[in-house]
Amino acid sequence: MLGAIIGLVVVVLLLLFFLTSAVKVAREYERGVVFRLGRLLDPPKGPGLFILIPIVDRMVKVDLRTITLNVPPQEVITKDNVPARVNAVAYFRIVDPKASVVSIENFMAATSQIAQTTLRSVLGQHLLDELLSERDKINSILQEIIDEATAPWGIKVSIVEVKDVEIPADMQRAMARQAEAERERRAKVINAEGEFQASERLKDAALVIEKHPIALQLRYLQTLLELGGSQSTTIVFPAPIDLIKPFLERADGSSD
Repeated sequence: MLGAIIGLVVVVLLLLFFLTSAVKVAREYERGVVFRLGRLLDPPKGPGLFILIPIVDRMVKVDLRTITLNVPPQEVITKDNVPARVNAVAYFRIVDPKASVVSIENFMAATSQIAQTTLRSVLGQHLLDELLSERDKINSILQEIIDEATAPWGIKVSIVEVKDVEIPADMQRAMARQAEAERERRAKVINAEGEFQASERLKDAALVIEKHPIALQLRYLQTLLELGGSQSTTIVFPAPIDLIKPFLERADGSSD
């Protein structure tokens, strides 16, 4: 009787071991890459429930969701010999589970190394101004190069973004002075253009007054009206000779 009980317990334990080793479940975003006696089985298992042969089969689960990879800060020398410290972020996912297991030992570490070396190489071929102003173009170049390098591993790189660009403090001050000088230059150009346009309008006004002298008299009267509204107690203004000439002539005639 005791032997039968022991045998039953052994059978139950073996059954439990078989079930836990043989019955596997893969989520919707997971795939199981199975090796049977060392040979790769095609296609990968999942999603859902599937059966493995205990001891004979070995499974490696692969996550198909998008992975966020933070690229550590890299010391970069730009094309115009400016030292900078740059970090980035890359988004990628596995599109071929078999290749990600068979073709590379550790796809995460390999992708990180490729991203770091590519970041230093690409940014070293661009000027600092391009790195600051043409960020989208540089991101596209980085994405294409890293995606091409990781494609044999079953990885698809969708986005690469340069996050922060740190430059030395003295370079920041020099850029600030350059920006200030550029603003002053633009202000002077705008002021010169305004004076040029004003001189053109004055020239046109002079031509009108030359053809119609009465316009000068009207302008003079308008000026008097404007001066009349002033709060000053004493106002000195020139009197046009044309206005007082008749009075001078009459005074000269009476004296004769």
